Formats: sequence, structure tokens, C-alpha cells
Amino acid sequence: MLKTYKIKLSILKIFSPTYHRYSEDAILIKWPEKISNEILIDIRSFVEKINEAKLVYVRECNFVYNSLLVIYDYNRVHFKEIATELKNVYSEDKFKLFESKKWLIPVCYDTLFGVDLELISNQTNISIKDIINLHSSTYYTIHGIGFLPGFLYLGGLTEKLHFPRLNTPRPAIEKGAIGIGGSQTGIYPQKSPGGWNIIGNTPISMFDINKEKPCLFTPGDKIKFKAIALKEYDIIKKDVLKGTYNLKKMEL
Repeated sequence: MLKTYKIKLSILKIFSPTYHRYSEDAILIKWPEKISNEILIDIRSFVEKINEAKLVYVRECNFVYNSLLVIYDYNRVHFKEIATELKNVYSEDKFKLFESKKWLIPVCYDTLFGVDLELISNQTNISIKDIINLHSSTYYTIHGIGFLPGFLYLGGLTEKLHFPRLNTPRPAIEKGAIGIGGSQTGIYPQKSPGGWNIIGNTPISMFDINKEKPCLFTPGDKIKFKAIALKEYDIIKKDVLKGTYNLKKMEL
């Protein structure tokens, strides 16, 4: 963990989220369909206010990019009732403080891992060195966690590195792979099929079911990648496997 900082929010009425029945026990709340830090802050603040309101029938809140899914006990409250209650909670004028973190993630961009670096370089006329510099010089915002446990949806990729996904997804992407898909970049937390262009790999484990908190990251946190050599990658990988590597010791 690099730094912990608190964000003070003034809930301005700049959004008018819409409320939709998602299933028998869930309501989907939607904001404008775009990737926006302002929307992320608004959603996260809304979740903080829902938690603070202690609505006993709310079981879980999940959000990514521009939508919030609220799962509730349908035996205790109906859709119209919870929609009205949530609208009231959202409209409350409050100043909120929430804590976010900055993380520095080591990445090896060696072509041993970055199997699509040459493809991206050839089609964008950007050298591999410059691709690495561009990708590792930005702070990315975590806009959500899914589709795999620990998969971070990161916003903030420079337009220079926007690149279409593969026409045919690969049957297996290695754990820790760093990918680019369209206007997004992300980290594969486990081996899985995937259609993003792979440019590197991190030795860090993004999700560990055996830990009290399996995923260290929270939407709203910031991520920055640090380019490392293959030798350093191997050292960190061994420490991670031994359980002796602590990401919190890293410094910017």
C-alpha cells in the first residue's frame, strides 16, 4: 500500500440515477453510461450512505462503472418500497469521508509475458518501450471488481493505447496477466479464458481465498504499475509463493 487518503464528498445533485427491477430480490440503479470518476465517487458515496442508514433488509451492494446492484430481502420489503427508500437515502445532503488507497503493482513487460506487445506496437506505430512507459506512467482508478474474483476494472488508460480485443479469445490466459481490451486495462487474477491483449504479468496475487480479506483492493483505489525486469519478477514471485512478500511495504 502506498498511501491512504480520505476524500471529502459534497453530494451535488448532478446525477439522476434510475431504478430498475433486476430480479425478485435485487434492484439495479443506473447512472449515465460512461466511465467517470465523478460517477464512481457518487456511487461509492451512495453505498456509504446506505451502510450508514442501516437498512436491515439490504443484504449486499455491488457496483461497477455506472451501475449499483442492491440485493435485498424480498420477504421483508417490496421493490417499490425499497426504491423509494433508496431514493430518499440518495437525496440526503451530507458530507462524506471515505478512505482510498494507492497501490504500486510490479509488472514484468518482458516479451516472455507480453505476447501481444509486438502486435500493438506494429499496429499503433508506438515502440514497445514507449508502450511500457505509457502504460506504467498512469494512475488508474479501480471502477469495479469482477467478472472473476479479484479482476480489477481500471479506468484511465491513455487513448494512445486503446486497442481492440482479440477476435477470438484465448482458451487460457495466465494468472497475473496484464491486458488491454478496448479502452480498458486490467489484471487477470487467475488462469482463465480471455480476449484482451496481453502486455505483461505481475507476480502479485490479486485474490487469495485463504486470506481474511481475499482481495486487498476496493473500487475507488488507485493503481500504478511499476516496470520490473525478469530477474526481479522471479524474486518477487518466490516471495509471494512463500508468503513472505507484503505489498504494503512498497513505496512510490
